[in-house]
Amino acid sequence: MVWNTGRMSDRSAEGTQRIPLVHSHRDVQGGLARATVFGVSDGLVSNVALILGIAGASTDGSLVRLAGVSGLLAGAISMAAGEWVSVRAQNELIERELEVERRSLADDPEAEQRELAAIYEARGIDEEHARQVAEAIMSNPEVALEVHAREELGVDPSGIGNPTVVALSSFWAFTIGAIVPLAPWFFTDGSTAAIMSVILGVIGAAIVGMLLAKFTERSPVRTAMRQVLVAAGAATATYLIGSALGVSAG
Repeated sequence: MVWNTGRMSDRSAEGTQRIPLVHSHRDVQGGLARATVFGVSDGLVSNVALILGIAGASTDGSLVRLAGVSGLLAGAISMAAGEWVSVRAQNELIERELEVERRSLADDPEAEQRELAAIYEARGIDEEHARQVAEAIMSNPEVALEVHAREELGVDPSGIGNPTVVALSSFWAFTIGAIVPLAPWFFTDGSTAAIMSVILGVIGAAIVGMLLAKFTERSPVRTAMRQVLVAAGAATATYLIGSALGVSAG
């Protein structure tokens, strides 16, 4: 994960130096964090729902295990493939736009400099300072490309995600989430296994919510409750549907 650190320090009226202020930012563009967090969440919710749906229709533990393992593999592979295609397509789009910008900088640097100055003026910088900043940036082609990409495209050229890494992360994250509610069915079956799946699903959903809250700096309780309610809603719906189609686990 890439961290960008900003530092700021100045001096007070008495001349004493203030303690530098440091803040950090996570890399939210590459997709790795998203694939990991939501991979675990998707694996957990989808397999809880699948397992309880099958358990609601059949008392055969081997059938539930087969369905759970199949759901785990299908979901993990599907999610990894989807993430790879998504990140790869996003990268290709970004690379294309960067190439367009690179050609524009080479063919008409004066126009690009005026464009950059206009962007800074629109943000409240006076005309002369905006022109000076744009001129300084344009003096270095690589810096100019990076700044134009940030200002015009809203992307960081150095923060493009690796589709293979994101896909593998998504695969293993989904697998971890999906195996949690499935684990009891390897040791027992029937109502006991179903209840344990529910308990583990609730605990797992709460943990995912708290980790997500830590990552987004939101309320751990509210985020955990939201994840639990989503998982509970999906599991309840599929269990009731399974019960309507077959016989309740017992």
